[in-house]
Amino acid sequence: MATSQINFLGNYINGEFIKTQKSDESWQVVSPADTSDEVIAIETSYTHVDQACEAAFNAYKKWRFTSLDERKNALMRLQEVYLANSEKMASIISRETGKPTWEAMTEAKALAGKIKITIEHSLKLVEEGRIENALPNTDGVIRYKSRGVMAVVGPFNFPAHLPNGHIVPALLTGNTVVFKPSDKTPAVAQFMAEMFHEAGFPEGVFNLVQGLGETGKRLVGHKLVSGVLFTGSYDVGLRIKQETINQYWKILALEMGGKNTTIVWDDADLKKGIYDTLIGSFLTAGQRCSCTSKLVLHESIYDEFVEKFHAAAKKIKVDHWSNSPFMGPLISKDSLDKYVRFQEIAGREGAESLMRGKALAPSGYNGYYVSPSINLVSQFDPASVYQKSEIFGPNVAVYKVKELEEATEITNASGFGLAMSVFTKDRAIYEQLLVEAQVGLLNWNRTTNGASSRLPFGGMGKSGNDRPSAHFAVNYCTSPIASLEDRNDFDPNAVLPGIEYS
Repeated sequence: MATSQINFLGNYINGEFIKTQKSDESWQVVSPADTSDEVIAIETSYTHVDQACEAAFNAYKKWRFTSLDERKNALMRLQEVYLANSEKMASIISRETGKPTWEAMTEAKALAGKIKITIEHSLKLVEEGRIENALPNTDGVIRYKSRGVMAVVGPFNFPAHLPNGHIVPALLTGNTVVFKPSDKTPAVAQFMAEMFHEAGFPEGVFNLVQGLGETGKRLVGHKLVSGVLFTGSYDVGLRIKQETINQYWKILALEMGGKNTTIVWDDADLKKGIYDTLIGSFLTAGQRCSCTSKLVLHESIYDEFVEKFHAAAKKIKVDHWSNSPFMGPLISKDSLDKYVRFQEIAGREGAESLMRGKALAPSGYNGYYVSPSINLVSQFDPASVYQKSEIFGPNVAVYKVKELEEATEITNASGFGLAMSVFTKDRAIYEQLLVEAQVGLLNWNRTTNGASSRLPFGGMGKSGNDRPSAHFAVNYCTSPIASLEDRNDFDPNAVLPGIEYS
C-alpha cells in the first residue's frame, strides 16, 4: 500500500515544534501491518525534557489561575478540532499500530467524547462542597486544587485515547502537561500536538517530548514534575515507581495490565458467552490490558463451549487494516517472537494446543501477523509461567471446573487484578464474585473488553496502584483542600480558660 513518510516536526514545547541540533535518541518507525511502510523517523534530545518541564512549570503559574469556564472553553475548542480530524487520526493510528480502520475510528472518535464526559460528568466529583457549622459558628469548605506539571506516559495499544484520558482531566482541573508517547507510536502523538496547537492553548500548557526509555526516565524523575500518569506494562510501571521512590510527594497513577478471567457457568447463554469471549480474547490482536486470557468453564458446558468457540475462532479474519479484518498484526517483531515463544512454554508446561498461534502473511503483506491460539489447561498451576504471565497477544487458556471456588482461585492467582467477566443467570454468583474476586472491573454477562468513561477504570495488585482512571481521573489530578471559614466578629466570651485577653 503506497504511503508517504510523515514528516517529523520535532518536539512540541512552549507552543512550537522544535528540532534538536544534537540527537541523543533516534529511530525509525515502520508499520507493523506492512514493514515496507516507513511511517516516521524521530530524532530527539534529552535537553528537550528540561525545556518541556520548564515550559510547563512556567505556564502552570498562569494556567492554575484561569477560571474553570476558560479551561472548559479551551477543551471544547479542542473537541471541535478532534471531531474535524477524526478520519485523519484514525488513518495514522491504523498505520502505526496496524489496527483495522473500523477499530481505529472508534478510538479517534473517543477523543472528543472524553472531553464531553469529563466536563458534563466527571467534574462533579471535584466540585466545591460547603458544610455549615463544621465547627461551632464556623463553616467548612472542601475545594480541589490542581497539582502542577503532570507527566503523561502513554502506551502503544491506544496511542491517542489512553493518553487523552489523562491529559483532558489534568488540563481541565488546572494542571499543565508534558506528554511522552510510546516510542512505537510517535506519529499519533505528533498529530495530537498539532491539534492542541490548532485549538489555541496557551504556550507551555501542553507539551510533547518523544523518546525512548532514557527520555522517559528523565521525565518521570524530573524535579519540576508533580505527578506521573502512566498506562502500560507492569515492568515499566514498576520502574517508574522505583525512579520516583525518593520523590514521595509525586502522585503516581499507574495502570499496568492484566491477566483477565472470563467465567462461563452452567446456566449461561452460551451463544452470547462464546461471542463475547471471542471479542474479549482476540480484539486488537489480544493487545488490550482488559483482554480475556483465562477462560474458566463449568464442566457441564465445557465440551460444547470449547467446540463452538474453536470453530468460531478459526473463522476470524486476520489481515491488513485496510481490508476490514477483525484482527490486525501485533505491534512489533519482539511481540511476535514473544507470542510464538509462549506457545512453546504452554506446551512444555502441559497445556494442550487446540489452536496453535503462528506467524501469518495475509494478502502477501510482510507484517507481524499471527493466528489466534487456544490452549486447554488440564491442571491449574499458580507457579506456571504460561498461566500467570501477561502475554499481550491473542491467546486464551481454557480451564474446566466444578465449583465456583476453583474459578475464583484461578482468577486471583496471577497477581494481576484488572478485569473479569462472569456469564450466568444467577445474580447470587455475580454478587459472590464481587466480594471474592480481586479485580477492579467485574462485568456480568459481558466481555472483559471495553469500558465506559463514566465509570472508574483501574485494577488491583500488579494491575495498578489504586488510582483508577476514566471517570475517577479528576481525583488524581487534584488535591483536596479543607478550609474553615469564620465570618464572625471576635467574641470575648469564647476566650479559653487560663488566658487573660481583652
